[in-house]
Amino acid sequence: MIEVERDDGRLVAAARRGDEDAFARLYATHHPPVYRYALHMCGAAMADDIVQDTFLALLRETNGFDPARGPLIAYLFGIARHYIVKALAPLRFESPMGDEESGRDGLVAEGGTAFEDVSRTETVASVRGAIRSLPPVYREVVVLCELQELDYAAAAAIIECPVGTVRSRLHRARALLVSKLASMQPVGCKTVP
Repeated sequence: MIEVERDDGRLVAAARRGDEDAFARLYATHHPPVYRYALHMCGAAMADDIVQDTFLALLRETNGFDPARGPLIAYLFGIARHYIVKALAPLRFESPMGDEESGRDGLVAEGGTAFEDVSRTETVASVRGAIRSLPPVYREVVVLCELQELDYAAAAAIIECPVGTVRSRLHRARALLVSKLASMQPVGCKTVP
């Protein structure tokens, strides 16, 4: 992990000097998680723009990234969050967002029967829909801590809030998700004797 972080610092410096190979390596490594974060936060229509703006900001801000302060991915999430908040500002970041179409990211496992595949696809779609329907402050901690698998401290640094706030938001988000997913369960047919 430390080697990757040192490598990221070297690659960022090289990319800022115009080294296209260094930028390509950075982009290939960090594009997928930044894209997924943007996708979950503001939908497919804005995710590509968020990623592009994030990587352009990385190149422009010559004194921004410091490997001693943390990993590059956390820095990129912070930049992406800035653009996400800006994009969501007309909707007020604290309010729930409407559903957006999202792209597939390969979460459906291969193998199994056709029924299992359909059932798994429906379950994944239900969970994604429930996550998208969360208010952005709760959706953000779910995306960072659960989907991106960041620890509470890293998520708190990105969101710029105390670790306790991340924990309480995540606890509330999980409760909301359980409630939303329970309400989506089909009601069983009652048989009349």
